[in-house]
Amino acid sequence: MQDRTALLETCKAELYSAVISDTLDAMGLHDQVVAPGLDPLADDMKICGFARTGIYMPIYHDDDTVDVYEHEIRLIDDLAAGDVPIISCNGDIGIAPWGELLSTRAQYLQSAGCITDGSARDVAMIRDMGYPVFTGGRNPVDTKYRGKMMWTDVPCVIGGVRVNSGDLVIADLDGIVFVPKDLVDEVVSAALGKVRSENRVREELRAGSSLVEVFARHGIL
Repeated sequence: MQDRTALLETCKAELYSAVISDTLDAMGLHDQVVAPGLDPLADDMKICGFARTGIYMPIYHDDDTVDVYEHEIRLIDDLAAGDVPIISCNGDIGIAPWGELLSTRAQYLQSAGCITDGSARDVAMIRDMGYPVFTGGRNPVDTKYRGKMMWTDVPCVIGGVRVNSGDLVIADLDGIVFVPKDLVDEVVSAALGKVRSENRVREELRAGSSLVEVFARHGIL
């Protein structure tokens, strides 16, 4: 894979979820888009980064042996610039594994954002920070007594998509798409070619060409 920083800057500048989805479709990968329902806390929030996975399980008590935050703390403190914690709660929006304090630490470490199929809390503060979070809901309850992160950097499923640490994730107002880590360079290169062709199509449409004409010339709509 090319340099992470350069790749992410290119993706941020030119790519978006729909063109990545189309590119993956053309490669026969039809199940890389998260099912609708995980939404940004603000419409202008976008994520472009590399997945770091964490999996929660439900719990129903807390005592000195549970150490409910141990793996969560370790994962967040280990984030590198451009990393995106992917917090899989198996769709349990009854817990809020993400809030303002984790956002503060992650933002300091230059994390690109967070995605969880659980809930988030401290929403107003996260919005004010501008740290991008996509979540299955909003809920003020802590995970304490309710859930614990048990594994990190192992395969997880979120929104019907199997995700591994190191996968590229693009998330915006249209949705969330994951690119398997072994295909990142190939997919990004193909997506950039598609975007640049679409730019030409857009210019021709604005100049008055019909959809029939531009599709015949470019095969793009």
